[in-house]
Amino acid sequence: MGDIFSNLGLGFGVVFQFVQWTPAFLGGASIPIPVNILLCLIGALVGTLVGVLPGIGTIATVAMLLPITFGLPPVGALIMLAGIYYGAQYGGSTTSILVNIPGEAGSVVTALDGFQMAKRGRAGPALAIAAIGSFFAGCVATVLIALLGAPLTKIALAFGPAEYFSLMVLGLIFAVVLAKGSVLKAIAMIVMGLLLSMVGSDIETGASRMAFNIPELADGLGFATLAMGLFGFAEIIRNLDAGGETDRKLVQEKVSGLMPTRQDLKETTPAILRGTVLGSILGILPGGGAVIASFAAYTLEKKVAKDPSRFGHGEIRGVAAPESANNAAAQTSFIPLLTLGIPPNAVMALMVGAMTIHGIVPGPQVMQKQPELVWGMIASMWVGNLMLLIINLPLVGIWVRLLRVPYRLMFPSIVVFCCIGIYSVNNAPTDVMIAGAFGLIGYWLIKHDFEPAPLLLGMVLGPLMEENLRRALLISRGDWSVFLTRPLSAVLMAIAAALLILAVLPSLRKKRDEVFVESEN
Repeated sequence: MGDIFSNLGLGFGVVFQFVQWTPAFLGGASIPIPVNILLCLIGALVGTLVGVLPGIGTIATVAMLLPITFGLPPVGALIMLAGIYYGAQYGGSTTSILVNIPGEAGSVVTALDGFQMAKRGRAGPALAIAAIGSFFAGCVATVLIALLGAPLTKIALAFGPAEYFSLMVLGLIFAVVLAKGSVLKAIAMIVMGLLLSMVGSDIETGASRMAFNIPELADGLGFATLAMGLFGFAEIIRNLDAGGETDRKLVQEKVSGLMPTRQDLKETTPAILRGTVLGSILGILPGGGAVIASFAAYTLEKKVAKDPSRFGHGEIRGVAAPESANNAAAQTSFIPLLTLGIPPNAVMALMVGAMTIHGIVPGPQVMQKQPELVWGMIASMWVGNLMLLIINLPLVGIWVRLLRVPYRLMFPSIVVFCCIGIYSVNNAPTDVMIAGAFGLIGYWLIKHDFEPAPLLLGMVLGPLMEENLRRALLISRGDWSVFLTRPLSAVLMAIAAALLILAVLPSLRKKRDEVFVESEN
């Protein structure tokens, strides 16, 4: 426990570090500036803005801001990018509650009861409970990162290539189990993601692979390009298709009476606690993340409620639980990244990119070799959560004004920003065209109930899985049983197999019952 306090002390020392700035107009006098605090504030503000504006998304924003981090110190860059990620979880609830349009995928569930509360004139308490729940969950998740970081790093050092491969298989199986809708469609999305990750050059020999002699594909498909196409562009097309001008009259009215009643706080406290615990667990698991956490928390609340019929008709617990869960998951998802070097979701994969840009190899060694980087980022989350509570409660009026911008003006500007972001990554016009093509593919997938998130996860873990598979087989001299003879790897594979069977069984049982009914007739 003493180590944790000393590590947190180191972290807060990094966060509150002052840099001397000597501007020419002051005639040589220097001003101390808290650079990391300022970067944390910028990240929190940008994140909230991204959450409020539907269609942009954290993936696209972090991808757009990656080139800017070149000139920043590594700690400052990661603090800012982390602030954008968990800040977006806060902001996403604002649009869900006010205009029934989730700014973030994790806020989809919040719209079910939040918007109904707003229709009944209770937008203020809904927004306040969302912010309070998010703040509490964020603080608890940060404590968990501090507590679990060091022990998990020790476990991670016992991982060899076989264990890493098995862990990634488990991560992909989790994505299948927790994906909404058809299990077969989720598996298809993961396989498609793994195939897309192989486009380009062979990681060992450098031979061209699935590039079809197209020079632009020689280096493979850019992750940011795919992410912006499948999520950014596809979401814009879907919103335009659904008709975005509906249900906007609430925004014209002033949101007043922000504070929830004592009864509201009494009702929501258990929901916030349950959402925080569930979100913290799902955030740690590779393939979990904020979206799954919010859906799971809402489902749990309906299960434990005395009157489940109130959900979907303005039940405040239907706002508190998913908002707490998605924020807790957003922050605990840093645990596998910082300890194992495995990105549990798409945004964390971009964080790996940011670390690589600064010459940091993600994995167990980071905590030992660069403790100031890890603990500085952990400490910044506490500061960031406090900033977000201050930003989100008083500034709701400003976010509401942004939502008054007509969609016909807002969506083209979002498309332009996305295109600039994609082009700036490699300065390649082809990337913009590829993103456009994946935008249409993403829209088709959404329309046919395919979830694009597992595809992206497959694409992120694909190269890492291939590398560890090859390493494990080289070490074992081509013996495939290495994945089952090593105890840790065998346990992970067994869990993955059990989860897959549990996911497939209900659909098999349903089909068998249908066949039985048909034969009876």
